Amino acid sequence: MTRSEPILEFVFEIRVDIAPYWRIGRGADEELSFTPVTGGTVAGPLLNGVVLAGGGDWAVERSGTAQLEARYLLKADDGTVIDILNRGYYRASAEVVARVEAGETVPEDEYYFRTAPVFQTDGEPHRWLAEHQFIGLARDEDSQVCVRVYVVR
Repeated sequence: MTRSEPILEFVFEIRVDIAPYWRIGRGADEELSFTPVTGGTVAGPLLNGVVLAGGGDWAVERSGTAQLEARYLLKADDGTVIDILNRGYYRASAEVVARVEAGETVPEDEYYFRTAPVFQTDGEPHRWLAEHQFIGLARDEDSQVCVRVYVVR
């Protein structure tokens, strides 16, 4: 039996503009919140375009780890609209969270922010997005959530 390691290939970075989050609440040991998506950009070797306003990120925080589920739309430079459902996890110390909320760009190795984006589109030039597995390495930067997206080969 031949076993190979996965190969990760950088395909693009999504820079999502966000509005302040809304605390929805839920219980004593968890908190539900929603962060609206207001726009952004997509740039990289295999996709360029914009993030359309609308959609957002729902987060449930339990014991210091937030489980994320973001859904919004991308529009490629050729006009193709692409749906993205991006699930993941965010975990940081209280000190790092305070620094991020104060607007500081905190180095990625000081917290955990990983995602698994899934794309849907019937636009032929971008159909490959709906046919592959991806991982995202995310960070907070300048009032944006930035996700470097890699395809698993």
